[in-house]
Amino acid sequence: MSGEVTAVSSNSVYSFTKPNRESITLLAGLGVEGDVHAGVTVKHRSRIAQDPTQPNLRQVHLIHAELFDEVGEAGFRVAPGELGENITTRGIDLLRLPVGTLLRIGAAAVVEVTGLRNPCLQIDTFQGGLLKQVVGRDDLGDIVRKAGIMSVVKEGGVVRPGDLIKVELPTGPHRPLEKV
Repeated sequence: MSGEVTAVSSNSVYSFTKPNRESITLLAGLGVEGDVHAGVTVKHRSRIAQDPTQPNLRQVHLIHAELFDEVGEAGFRVAPGELGENITTRGIDLLRLPVGTLLRIGAAAVVEVTGLRNPCLQIDTFQGGLLKQVVGRDDLGDIVRKAGIMSVVKEGGVVRPGDLIKVELPTGPHRPLEKV
């Protein structure tokens, strides 16, 4: 299974969206160099308020470009970086990957999938009604989160649009993604 990077984004200050870049550098154990969410411990404000010593399982946020296509059919226009992701992908069903999946990106970078992004109300501030498009319920009434996945950096490297992403599933029983 493989896909490709369509955009990379980062921001050194807290804001909902992240500007697109020509490249980003992933730092092992930290996240995206210069990004406000990089670090060993949590950097998202809501998580800091709960317990600032928690490990940062949200170092790199990935979203599938197919989500932008889907919400576009419902009348929303969303571009890479606008939902705060660091890496926008195409060709990989990110939401169906199990915990512990390794994504080998470009020549050297490797991230390990930790869980699902838990979308927040800021999405509706960005575009009214969009939150309902990225969080829904399945036929059994279970919550479905579609706003991407979170990961930690295992091996650093430069990531650029056009880079190939190779998926390496974990051995043993696969655990489905949960919110992190």
